[in-house]
Amino acid sequence: MSVYTLYSFLLLLALLFYLPLYFFRIKILRGERLYLRERLGLELPKRKPQEKSLWIHAVSVGEVLSLQNLVRQLRKKHPFWEINFSSLTNTGLRIAKEKLNGVDNIFFIPLDFSYVVRKFFASFKPRVLILAESEFWPNLLREAKKQAKGILLINGRISSRSFQRYRRFKFYAKSVLKNMDLFLVQTEQDKEKLEKIGMNSDQVEVAGNLKTEIDLPLLSEKEISALKRSLCIAEIKKIIVAGSTRRGEEELLIEAFRAAKNMREDLLLILAPRHPERFHEVEKICQNFDFKAKRRTLTEPDDAWDVLILDTMGELAQFYELGDIAFVGGSLVPWGGHNLLEPAFFGKPIFFGPHMGNFSFLAEKFVRSQAARITYNKEDLVHMFLFKDEKSLEEMGNKAKEILSSLQGATEKTIKAIEALMAKE
Repeated sequence: MSVYTLYSFLLLLALLFYLPLYFFRIKILRGERLYLRERLGLELPKRKPQEKSLWIHAVSVGEVLSLQNLVRQLRKKHPFWEINFSSLTNTGLRIAKEKLNGVDNIFFIPLDFSYVVRKFFASFKPRVLILAESEFWPNLLREAKKQAKGILLINGRISSRSFQRYRRFKFYAKSVLKNMDLFLVQTEQDKEKLEKIGMNSDQVEVAGNLKTEIDLPLLSEKEISALKRSLCIAEIKKIIVAGSTRRGEEELLIEAFRAAKNMREDLLLILAPRHPERFHEVEKICQNFDFKAKRRTLTEPDDAWDVLILDTMGELAQFYELGDIAFVGGSLVPWGGHNLLEPAFFGKPIFFGPHMGNFSFLAEKFVRSQAARITYNKEDLVHMFLFKDEKSLEEMGNKAKEILSSLQGATEKTIKAIEALMAKE
């Protein structure tokens, strides 16, 4: 039995088991579409593909947002290329439709069965398949190798968890990854991991992190004041924004927030849970601590609150700009952390917990440069909430912005690699 036959069989079993749960969570609890007909290739657009067509795939919201500048530059340099874009999640799909101007077609990635994937290639006929970060679908890669001119990984990163999994199943991983033409990775560590898995060194290049080249809209002072008024935030308040929090973190943050609020009353906490299905859960946690919690979508200009729950998608960056301190979630629990570059763009002092394995290069660089601090325990969190030494916090924010600027350059390298593959005959 070949690797791909075994994989397809196991995928089918997983789908049979998981589909009822997926239906319940997405359709019943969230009231969202399943996109099953689209993912099976039963509702693809009838169209005449352009001669120069490419297909970009990104997993979810963070990866989609990281590609905004790349897509914008590709469209500017190559206005007649057809750009097709897929995502894995409903929120990723929605954010792509909202944020990626210049994309011709946006759709759900197909279920990874060969006969389904072939329908997508027959419809879109991409010359190049581009994968963002670490999204390797075996049948998608095998079909792309047959039907496209090139397969490229951009903004690649290999987390410690993924690396251990690839090492454990090295033979299978290598048989899938050998379909790739080029890996553009974020750091030397990512390059070394791929080489240890069995990739040739000339297949792997360090291009930097596309997320460092974010270009976010800036609010004017008037717009910030208006946003604060709409959320009942007095100008004298100090705001801590905790972004992309995971289960187990909110209790730790709110407990420290309560201790700090007993020492100074001008504090407000904005929590942005990573997953929408947890909004109600986080609201209950706040109420258990006797805090007045409000959801962002239900807040009126005269609604006072202690904790605001950001129950929207795609607004976190704007709230980092609104806040005075940024805490990056997924780091107090062993998850691996989340993106710290958005608060850096706005020059905010950055804090995170000890578990930043997925962003270890950036986390270490920011901490070494005194642009970020690690909160190991409740005492550290309370200290963060108390805004001790505000001059030092301001210097942290300035350094964060400087480091972000020093890391840029990945977009140009990525576009050159895409152009080279698109030119292949």
